[in-house]
Amino acid sequence: MGKDNVVFLEVIEWFDETGQELVHRIPEKGSGEIKLGAQLIVRESQAAVLFYKGKACDAFVPGRHTLATANIPVLTKILAMPWAMTSPLRAEVYIVNMKVFPNLKWGTRDPVAFKDADLGLIRLRAHGIFNIQIVQPVLFINTLVGTMGIFTTEEIEEYLKRVIVSRFNDHLGEHLDSLFNLPGRYDELSEGLQKRLQNDFSRFGIGLEHLYITSITPPPEVEQAIDDKSRLGILQDLDRLIKMKAAMAMEKAAGSTAAAGSGMGMGMGLMIPAMFAEALRPQTGGPAPQQASCPDCKNPIPEDARFCPHCGHHQLIFHQCYNCGKNMAPNAQFCPKCGHPADKKPTPKACPRCKAKNLPDSIFCNLCGEKLG
Repeated sequence: MGKDNVVFLEVIEWFDETGQELVHRIPEKGSGEIKLGAQLIVRESQAAVLFYKGKACDAFVPGRHTLATANIPVLTKILAMPWAMTSPLRAEVYIVNMKVFPNLKWGTRDPVAFKDADLGLIRLRAHGIFNIQIVQPVLFINTLVGTMGIFTTEEIEEYLKRVIVSRFNDHLGEHLDSLFNLPGRYDELSEGLQKRLQNDFSRFGIGLEHLYITSITPPPEVEQAIDDKSRLGILQDLDRLIKMKAAMAMEKAAGSTAAAGSGMGMGMGLMIPAMFAEALRPQTGGPAPQQASCPDCKNPIPEDARFCPHCGHHQLIFHQCYNCGKNMAPNAQFCPKCGHPADKKPTPKACPRCKAKNLPDSIFCNLCGEKLG
């Protein structure tokens, strides 16, 4: 954008050269005098939000758009003389990258406390990866970006890590009683943790595409205890295997006659057609295609709908209630659903045992593992 342009209209556009920027502001420093009739070019996988007089006006989909502001070339400079030739009608454009940002890493910086049913209180480290995508650009800018000019995945990753680790501790405490039962449950725990985080991410206008737990690591002495129990389990299974083999040998020694063998062959011959019919039967019940849903009433809606056909709710979210998650108008002072003040944020929850601060709706303390009231 031309910073010293007075007469000619601007063309506003942005290319993401790094592939890591979530949001880019034009102009990058402060605000600007975007002229009446300026052309805004929004490319595929982008969305643009115009802030005029300090407030978000609207979001723009991919295409070319003509901006309507009160900054008229030449006349604006004459009227701006009392403000040292600077127009008081300030504007800026935030261009949001709507693509999926993959392979973001999360992990425990410090070990989290976990109360194991067999081993007692132990410290765990966990790591994984996740993918995010901005789904509500205005809500994302209002809640996370604020007045920052450039917001990258590196800057947001650190905050989202803390949210994931806190929810991971709660989810593990509710769905796993002992680390001895952990093998084979990584997929189940990953899916449950992803569902648990959907609400946290949606409050910032972010969609959590996928989340994976790649490792859960206990201390070395706990690993040794798990290995010892695994060896004991193998010895028990080996004893059962020997007993089964002995029983099969005794049954075979009892002798099978030719008639019995032919009877078995006849039974297999009768079973084979049914087995082939079952294998060749067309499979049904595949995964249903994904469909957009209204964030307020949760009913399915067209992906390009501006308003919900069921409840009439505006699909462009500006603010959400910190208490119940209800979508609110930009100038609302109180939530229309629960009456909670619009600007009152929830306070961190303090652990009654170690006094450590956790997320407002945490269930277990990250530092000592104590269940929070």
